[in-house]
Amino acid sequence: MNFIISGKNIEVTPGLRSTIEKKLGKLERYFTPETEIIVTLSVEKDRQKIEVTIPVKGTIIRSEQVSSDMYVSIDLVEEVIERQLRKHKTKLTAKHHEEGPFTSAFLEPEESDLPEDEIRIVRTKRFGIKPMFPEDACVQMDLLGHNFFVFCNAETDEVNVVYKRKDNSYGLIEPEFQ
Repeated sequence: MNFIISGKNIEVTPGLRSTIEKKLGKLERYFTPETEIIVTLSVEKDRQKIEVTIPVKGTIIRSEQVSSDMYVSIDLVEEVIERQLRKHKTKLTAKHHEEGPFTSAFLEPEESDLPEDEIRIVRTKRFGIKPMFPEDACVQMDLLGHNFFVFCNAETDEVNVVYKRKDNSYGLIEPEFQ
């Protein structure tokens, strides 16, 4: 695996580099040697953030973790990436896709692969949608205590989604058919 490690407002010390390569190196058995792992470390006040991106054929394995200690963030991101890989593996083996950047050892079933890693839809909800404006949908979402809300936009007559952003502002998703 090829590590591309960079820092924003932080110097990537040999100790940090070594820890990242050791922790994420555990995932080496899943990938071919030429797979690139892009790691970005950043610091903003007390927030120590690590972003890991692994582009693989057809998808991207990615995680972003924040804590008050960079080494804790590295531990957290490794756990999340490994969980994502197990889910991706289950999906690949179920559909018998070609190996791509994954080694054959990754694609072989393991006893530790739990069926709950599969994506399963366990409930379907149906509800009537009345046309409303995006601002009204945001109010409705807040009243329900949800972080997103599906509605029919009164201005466009299309199904839209409003969502709460990390900075407590709102976002609007509008469909664009191609």
